[in-house]
Amino acid sequence: MLTPDLPGSNASTPSIGHSVNSTPNEWAVPDIPDFVPQNYEASHMGNGNNILTSNNSYETFTPTPNPLSQPAEIAQTSNPYQDPTFFQGQTSFQQPAQYHHYAPIGPHLQNLASYQRTVHDLFISNELREELQKKSAASHQTLPSSQLPSQIDTYHSLLPLDTTRQKNVSLFGYPSWVYKAQDSKDGNYYVLRRLEGFLLTNDKAIRSISNWKRVVNSSIVGIHNAFTTRHFGDSSLIIVTDYHPLSKTLAEHHFPPTFTHRPRHGHAQISEQILWSYMTQIASALKVIHSNGLAARIIDANKILLTGKNRIRLNGCAIMDIVQNEALVHVADLQRQDLKNFGLLMLSLGAHIPDASQNPAKAMDQFSRHYGPHLRDAVIYLSSAMNTQDKSIDDFVSRVASQMISSFDASLHLNDQLSSDFARETENARLFRLIAKLDFINERPEMEHAAQWSESGEKYFLRLFRDYIFHQVDAHGNPVVDLGHVLTCLNKLDAGSEEKVMLVTRDEQHCYIVSYKELKKAIESAFQEVMKKGRRIH
Repeated sequence: MLTPDLPGSNASTPSIGHSVNSTPNEWAVPDIPDFVPQNYEASHMGNGNNILTSNNSYETFTPTPNPLSQPAEIAQTSNPYQDPTFFQGQTSFQQPAQYHHYAPIGPHLQNLASYQRTVHDLFISNELREELQKKSAASHQTLPSSQLPSQIDTYHSLLPLDTTRQKNVSLFGYPSWVYKAQDSKDGNYYVLRRLEGFLLTNDKAIRSISNWKRVVNSSIVGIHNAFTTRHFGDSSLIIVTDYHPLSKTLAEHHFPPTFTHRPRHGHAQISEQILWSYMTQIASALKVIHSNGLAARIIDANKILLTGKNRIRLNGCAIMDIVQNEALVHVADLQRQDLKNFGLLMLSLGAHIPDASQNPAKAMDQFSRHYGPHLRDAVIYLSSAMNTQDKSIDDFVSRVASQMISSFDASLHLNDQLSSDFARETENARLFRLIAKLDFINERPEMEHAAQWSESGEKYFLRLFRDYIFHQVDAHGNPVVDLGHVLTCLNKLDAGSEEKVMLVTRDEQHCYIVSYKELKKAIESAFQEVMKKGRRIH
């Protein structure tokens, strides 16, 4: 093994092989078996650099034996926390907690051998990533040279969300327009629904929005504020709600502009499972609304948002309370009207008819051909809610409790899947921080008035290690782009493995054999040196 002088160093470099065999004491790590205390507290965690600290005093942990499983003398185990050196101040280099020992989180839908796995298994699916990226792009979309007001109250960067320029006054009684805007207070994006030409005659009407702010449900678009403005050249009412990028209405999804009454390929009959999912979500929203003494008053396919796969939210609920505030209608009657509109909506979707209220008998006959009696009876119960005063959303929920449980189970499965996808991304931040440390050190032009600071001593190994990770070539001199090699090397470096690696200079005249543990110590030492002389921004 060659042991030449390192570039930028006046003294001869000792043999790497000698340094590996005679490891300094400060690199030694006590062999502590894995142990998980029963009463675990967050104070036992390390600081931001993954180094265990001892700012607080700790009581010795004594495991409690289980007399039912085995005798007490056998149940007692060794406790590494009794070692006083475990909590003493760490002034020298020490291995961090074993965060590299991450285990995959279920559910596991495929049983693949190790050689069958690919790099893509370490990251979230391409479909989910693409969906998130598209939603992020939609959120940051702007409209240059816009004729819209530059700012309304605290909201700016308005972007029209309407898919047509045609005015529609059928639902609210006023022409309605929808804009995306950003709030200068918190930086979040919201939807501004504008009712054109609305004149506020009673302050009590707009104060009714405070009742809707207390309504929180996953199937309702959140409502934040309501105010009037003249920034559009007239008196307009503005309703501020949550923004769900790339969402569309149920009417746009199931009854597109090219819709015909006969289902064609691409617009097939809605499955019973999806229809039950819609029904349970709307029922959940109405239960919360009615329990707060309110009524949705708008349950229409044109005002229900589809924000994800089979994921819907009621929208525009509070508007009618402001627009028709002076109308003397009992809340109980409005709630029963909600149930009737709910049933007509399900009937329209199931019969594949945009407006089932025009001919309910024909729509129900077509509905009964495709769906089971349980779903049909639920729709009949809702559609006839105005005929009796005994019907309520609570009674309806009790009738469809089995389907509510099925929908709840499906949501739990989805949550497990998202947690599994999220677990794949937990490694990214850790490896990124490791790469950032390497880049802070490698080829730094000047440090402590030494032009060759990054080329001297142990820091020279880090440069060669960077080449070993990212600048490999094949036998013909062609670049090797192997993400699996990069991830393997970085994980071994972060773990401080005893495995050794051979680093070769670019001129192939010198080679060095070092372990990942030595490289990790070199990174920590050099990075701490940079931190002492630098200024940390974040």
